[in-house]
Amino acid sequence: MNKVKVVLIAAALMAVLGLAPGTAVFFSEHEGIDWNVIFLLLGMMIIVGIIKQTGVFDYLAIWAAKLSKGRPYVLMVMLMAITAIASPFLDNVTTIMLVAPVTVVVCSRLRIPAQPYLIAEVLASNIGGASTLIGDPPNIIIGSRAGLTFNDFLVHLAPIVAVIFVVFVLFTWVLFRREFQYHPEQVAEVMALQERKAISDPRLLVRCLVVFGLVVIGFGLHAVIHVEPAIIALVGAGLMLLVSRANVDDVLGEVEWPTLVFFMGLFVMVAALGHTGVIEAAGTWVIDAFGDNHFAAVTALLFGSGVLGAFFDNIPYAATMTPIVEDMAAQAATPEIAQALWWSFALGADFGGNGTAVAASANVVALGVAARTGHPISFWQFTRYGITVTALSLLLAWAYVWLRYLT
Repeated sequence: MNKVKVVLIAAALMAVLGLAPGTAVFFSEHEGIDWNVIFLLLGMMIIVGIIKQTGVFDYLAIWAAKLSKGRPYVLMVMLMAITAIASPFLDNVTTIMLVAPVTVVVCSRLRIPAQPYLIAEVLASNIGGASTLIGDPPNIIIGSRAGLTFNDFLVHLAPIVAVIFVVFVLFTWVLFRREFQYHPEQVAEVMALQERKAISDPRLLVRCLVVFGLVVIGFGLHAVIHVEPAIIALVGAGLMLLVSRANVDDVLGEVEWPTLVFFMGLFVMVAALGHTGVIEAAGTWVIDAFGDNHFAAVTALLFGSGVLGAFFDNIPYAATMTPIVEDMAAQAATPEIAQALWWSFALGADFGGNGTAVAASANVVALGVAARTGHPISFWQFTRYGITVTALSLLLAWAYVWLRYLT
């Protein structure tokens, strides 16, 4: 079933039955729709929609294919690197929507199966996106609720994400070694492509990159200038519209409105869980279960989030669990323990998104692109790789949290 329909129907039922806190769902920061999340996503979607018009993502894919000279593993590493570098600054869904179609074109020209490359890109996207506030939707929800800044995510999560990505890159040789194919006669076709022709408007690209750079700087300084990331994203979107002179209707057509509506309906449902006392009861049970055993709490939160996030979309999982983790962090004996709880939760939810084909929105988008372009990926084909990478990521993340915050 379409998840937007499900969420809207469920949210409407909760409101009609009096389970949601009335009009407070529109105005309460902790018991309603989190507009900081909604407008941050909206601003970034507008920015990416305009940058997309320059052709820079097509340029990067062709450049990677030529630089690799058609060698399968080198090509995979370069495409993963492009995806992982883009994911911390663009949401995962947008990154995959931009990179996946070009990957299919390159693989078709090389006469090699696109499935391994698409799977590797999705896994890299979910890993790379965990490093920043805006890289993965669960981080946006967690950051807004916990009061964590863009720099907080960079300082605490970027180091372990970088380590895990390097290990993942090396591990892909083992995962996909049987899938690599090399056809020398086809490499000449790719080498003949002119990547510069992919840039449709160089001047627009320069202006867009300047504005995008200012937005990223704003994210880094928002705790200093006391401006919320959502405001920075909206101002950046306005500047991007101004300098690009793009057609507003065309740009708004690129916005993923179903995703925004899904988030809003989801927040209403979570508000109902809080209003009726379900979240408070669950939080009390969790706190009583672990007591002062912070090591067990952190371990259960990280691996539990990874497992549950793998079988349920990690966005609703994060939205539902965030108030419970907030209660746990408030009861923590020291700030370091509170940080360990938050970062364990974030890492578990983010890396759990790699667990199955339906664990994250980016996964579903990639499978849709693959099916439409004649390179179908089955649920099990994706999941058998995803579970392995998730287990490896969670083990490394657990060691990192233990060494940094609990010793």
